[in-house]
Formats: sequence, structure tokens, C-alpha cells
Amino acid sequence: RGAAIRDKLTARSNYRRSRRSRKLRYRAPRFRNRTRPKGWLAPSLRHRLDTTMSWLARLARLARLARLARLARLARLARLGRWAPVRAIHVERVAFDTHAISAGKPLEGTDYQHGTLAGYEARQYLLEKWGRTCAYCGKAGTPLQVEHIHPKARGGSDRIANLTLACRPCNQAKNTTPVEQFLRSKPALLARILKQAKAPLRDAAAVNATRWALWRALTETTLPVATGSGGRTKWNRSRTNAPKSHTLDALHVGELEQVTGWPDRILVVKATGRGTYGRTRTDRYEFPRLRLPRIKHVHGFATGDLVRATLTKGKHTGVHTGRVAVRTTGSFNITTATGTHQGINHKHIRLLQRADGYGYTTSQETTIER
Repeated sequence: RGAAIRDKLTARSNYRRSRRSRKLRYRAPRFRNRTRPKGWLAPSLRHRLDTTMSWLARLARLARLARLARLARLARLARLGRWAPVRAIHVERVAFDTHAISAGKPLEGTDYQHGTLAGYEARQYLLEKWGRTCAYCGKAGTPLQVEHIHPKARGGSDRIANLTLACRPCNQAKNTTPVEQFLRSKPALLARILKQAKAPLRDAAAVNATRWALWRALTETTLPVATGSGGRTKWNRSRTNAPKSHTLDALHVGELEQVTGWPDRILVVKATGRGTYGRTRTDRYEFPRLRLPRIKHVHGFATGDLVRATLTKGKHTGVHTGRVAVRTTGSFNITTATGTHQGINHKHIRLLQRADGYGYTTSQETTIER
């Protein structure tokens, strides 16, 4: 939720700035009185650290309960040990040289004053930046080539802002054709590629800012912590002949003796947040237009709960499983994978899981281009 947190903070800052600029009573600026403690992280980055530590605490708690259950011979709780047998932590502690990435090759000494040619680090960054898909046709799971958006033969540079990924057919079809001419029939795609190419090295900077804070937080736990590099992860994966995917990369991080197998379906957990603290909604002039109720639970349900509604008649006949949005009237909305069903009475709804700030789905394990 880093991007969502950043957008919310920006909106709050704009609200405060507009209030200060109105002809209201004077209030001296307070930002000069605020000091940041040592080790301070931006809220969008602090979220990454807090989420990781929160899930570590959840899994470690399951493992601790399982150990206690085995000692007490409680079979029901002992089964938790099969879900999360946490005994150690392995973390990939990496660092990105943003200057080297932007220049396109590893830089040393005076090379930091100049440097071009795309190298291995630039390719790995491009794979992440462009989602490991061809920028022109969107094809995934195929060998990708580093491609100049503005052809080098026509004066294009080797800097990272002018590089993208393309499959072999698209790369050969474009050749030295200017990108504006090559995509003249697809103006929306052209605009997206040009915008994405100029995106800053935000992800690399985020990794550099949080890696040490995460490592220090992990070492404060009671579990042993082992660190590894991206090269170690790739070497571990080559020993087990595992395909390339984000899930299997996590499985091969750090010290590894053997891997007996991996699943074909994975659990995807996404941070969704716990709602908002705001008690009003504003109009386009930023004046409050309505007030939100302070009561979060209605008939035992809260917005965000995972529920199942079973209806035997009406236009919503069927079984609907999804997230609920409560209303004080008792008629709720349920958002499922197929859409939103409105006006469902609470009497037909059964609670499956309380909202905990995360959304859970399952997906097929897919490999990505190396």
C-alpha cells in the first residue's frame, strides 16, 4: 500500500495548504518545529517494514502455539505446526546502485562522472520495471531483449530512461523506426510507454532505504537470521532446477540444503488497509458534505469482513462470497470477484472471516522470464 499511503499524505498536505491560504485567522506554520528521530522512514516505506514484521509475528505465533500444543498433547493445535514451522529467518539483503543503473553499467572511480552501455544490472532492473513482458505486444513468458525506445541509430542514448524490453519479433519489426512512427496506430500504448520510461528509480531507492531497517528489526527477534544476496538466491535455484518466479525465489533465499518440492497454487495476501479515520466527505470545494457514522459494526458485521450470502429468491439468487460494506439500514453490499451485489439483507449473510487489513486470494504458480 505504499503508493496509496503516499497519495493519502499528499491529499492531506493539499488540504492543509489550502486551509492556510484562505482568509482565515492566522496560524503560524508548525513544520519548522518538527524533528525526525534517528532512523526515520517515510510512512510509505515504514509500511513495508511494519507489514513484514506483522506477518513474521503471525507465523512465529502459530509455530509457538504448535510447540506448546505438542508438549500438552493437544492434537488440534499441534496441526498448526504443519502450516508454519518457523525456526529461522532467511532474508535477501540487497542494495541497488542507482547511479550505476541509470548509467547502464557498473561504475568505478571516475566512471561515476560518465558511463553508458547497458549491462547486467540494468537488464535486471528493466525486467522488474516493465513487468517481465514485452512493452509493445505485452507477451510474457518469452525471451526478452533490451530495446532502445528512441533508436540509437537516430541519436537515442543508452541511459535507462531510453531502454525497455521487447520480444524478438517486436524488436525486429521496430528496428530503427522511431517509436512515434512504430506506434502511430496505438496512441494510448505510446503514451503509456513514454510515461513509464521516465519513471524514477523509486523501487531501487525504497530497497536501499528499508534494507538495513528491516535487517535490524529481524535481528531483534528471538529467531536466528541468515542473510544472502541475489546471486546466492539464483545459485540456490540453479542447484534445484527450479523455474524463475517470485515465490520460488523466496523459497531459495539464504542458506539452503535442499528443496523437496513446491506447490502449484499459491496464497496471495494483499494489504488493503483498515478503512479511514475521516468522519466526513468533502465536496469539490473541500467543504464537508456528509458525516460518516462512528459505529463500525452493524448487526455484528463491519465493512471489509469476508462473508457468504445465500439467497433463494430475488434478483441476487445464489451464493455470493466476498467483502461486505455495511449500512445502518441492514441492507449490505457484497463485492465478489464477479461484481458488487447491492441491497442484501443481513439475515442472509454469514461471517467467514473478520477484516484484518488484508485481502486473500489464490492463484496458479507462474514462472517468469529469467
